Amino acid sequence: MSNRFTVIVDGVRSPIGLKNGKMIGLRSDDLTAQTIKALLDRNPSINKENIEDIVLGCAFPEGPQGMLMAKGVSILAGLPTTTAGKVVNRFCGSSMDSVHQLSQAIDCGDIKSGIACGAEDMFSVPMGGFSPSFHPELYEKDYYMGMGETAENLAKELSISREEQEVFAINSHKKALFAINEGNFNKEIVSIKFNGNTITVDEGPREPNLDKIKSLEPAFDADGSITAATSSPISIGSSALLLASNKTVEDCGIKPEFKILSRSIAGVDWTRMGMGPIPATEKALRNANLSINEIDVIELNEAFAAQSLYVIKKAQWDINKINLNGGAIALGHPIGASGTRILVTLIHEMKKRKAKKGLATLCVGGGMGIAMCIER
Repeated sequence: MSNRFTVIVDGVRSPIGLKNGKMIGLRSDDLTAQTIKALLDRNPSINKENIEDIVLGCAFPEGPQGMLMAKGVSILAGLPTTTAGKVVNRFCGSSMDSVHQLSQAIDCGDIKSGIACGAEDMFSVPMGGFSPSFHPELYEKDYYMGMGETAENLAKELSISREEQEVFAINSHKKALFAINEGNFNKEIVSIKFNGNTITVDEGPREPNLDKIKSLEPAFDADGSITAATSSPISIGSSALLLASNKTVEDCGIKPEFKILSRSIAGVDWTRMGMGPIPATEKALRNANLSINEIDVIELNEAFAAQSLYVIKKAQWDINKINLNGGAIALGHPIGASGTRILVTLIHEMKKRKAKKGLATLCVGGGMGIAMCIER
């Protein structure tokens, strides 16, 4: 058996921007190029000439996010012409899938190092893209059901109340605000320059207005429980991880810190897509020969409070290990960037806590879950 494995050398992300924020109008390729430049600048031991591939996750790779954005980003980031690029689309799991694919290539010896990243501008390219075309049979099977409606199905199944969801969302904001005030994101966020501004902080976290939260109408079902306050906001952002083989890292004089233990995907009922992290995590834990109790820190993407609570309750996870700096409800969920975003947050939180084992997982539109286990 080969002793070759993939090391996460470092990871960074941009601030996440919201509607009417300072990042509106910034192209995804320019945003990602700035993110990757910052990543490489702070890791000079890995020479740019050694970056063989950029694998970029994007949920809707069209318009300004089209035309094989990954290779374009490599040029904008100043990488050599020998650096290749490809775009991966697995909706919300796109950039985590980019880590899967790049680490698989490293593990089997095809390449030595590369960058797995993700980007999404949900303002320039709408959900569903510019010209969606629905298959009649899939339409009849509710395959195109909106994500909010699928979350309502989970809320009803476990009788997750609106009040529970609001408490969860409020806590997400409070944890994120605390993290910002304590400087917990300082090592993962890189500054982004646009329109004469230098953006350094996520635009989403805010002090919850309880009266406003209580006054909101249901967002997806008139008789439902999910509101805008308990859903992740439309956003823009990018994130990137520098990956290399353990031998490459050692040859560069770097002590390996994060090892990828396992990767997994799982399909689920598309009308209950938010449950995807449960079977995906079960697979990832089994592949890593771990139990959930051995995981020290968990990053669970918060598409909706109802969806997150469903996973936590159904799988009986320890909520005190989950999203310790807040999650997507507060920070935002730029779809193609979220997979690498939660991994970036995970490695920095594990460093801070001197934690040994971590899990990152997301639900994926269309009826899937994706997960990874890492070890420090």
